[in-house]
Amino acid sequence: MSGTERQDQATVPRFSIIITFHNQREFVKDAMESALAQQHAHYEIIAVDDASSDGSPEILFEYRDAVQLLCLEKNVGACAARNHGAAAAQGEYLVFLDGDDALLPWALEAYERIVVAKNPKIILATMRWFSGTISALQVGPKPAEISVVEYGDYLRRDRGYAHSASATVIARQVFEAARGWLAGFFPLEDVELAMRLGTAGRTVQIVEPQTIWHRAHGGNSVNNVLSFMPAMAELLRREQAGLYPGGESRRFERRGLIGGIAVHWIKRALKSGLRAEAVKLWMRSATMVSAALARRATAMLQGRRPMEKIQM
Repeated sequence: MSGTERQDQATVPRFSIIITFHNQREFVKDAMESALAQQHAHYEIIAVDDASSDGSPEILFEYRDAVQLLCLEKNVGACAARNHGAAAAQGEYLVFLDGDDALLPWALEAYERIVVAKNPKIILATMRWFSGTISALQVGPKPAEISVVEYGDYLRRDRGYAHSASATVIARQVFEAARGWLAGFFPLEDVELAMRLGTAGRTVQIVEPQTIWHRAHGGNSVNNVLSFMPAMAELLRREQAGLYPGGESRRFERRGLIGGIAVHWIKRALKSGLRAEAVKLWMRSATMVSAALARRATAMLQGRRPMEKIQM
């Protein structure tokens, strides 16, 4: 290896934090300040403004000397905006962060410890819900250890996980091999990407501590249950069309995971009074729901993958 190659390798950041915004002026500072406050020597921040019209770019411009700022002229949607940020990234791992969320102070340190100990392709993080301003919240002391579960790949996951772009850390080479986020797919785009990364390699799920502030507000997509019905139908269609990896040998695992998501949205639809939509989703996903129930029963009988401790 030449001296130039060694220097280039040494300057590659471990993490690229990719923050995407669209008309989130009131949340911009929390997200940006949380990224800048990370106690890690080797990371970069890429902020992507998805053609906001509420003054967000003006606030982001204040950070231009500390971050790479990309201002898109046309609104392209969350997935395409994330892909724009990822295309500019140099880090070994991509840390995605939605503009209304924020990183807890120890997030990158926790990810670094996991990378050193496990060399994963994917890290599944844990979120802490909040409302209001972060400055008024009690962060608490830095955790002394991280509780994790290691899987051979994502499809072997046997514990509950709250999907979110902000809770997803992906090795850049794996992300690029999967061709990134599926532009135009929303919501459930985080589940869709996870399924395409299903056999990408070692996956580490953080049980605790939480590393992401996940903001609850009226604009959360999760509040619009009806919008999840066509997205869920498309997710089912893509699996039935054989668009996810693993072949026939991994079919049961894939369908069990998707079936678990379907159960969640059937319950949410019923709770929201969308009985007809719940019935349609049940009819479309019945075989996958059965797979999810079978996987759950197997986990209860055989036990789930054990947790490990990693010191902070």
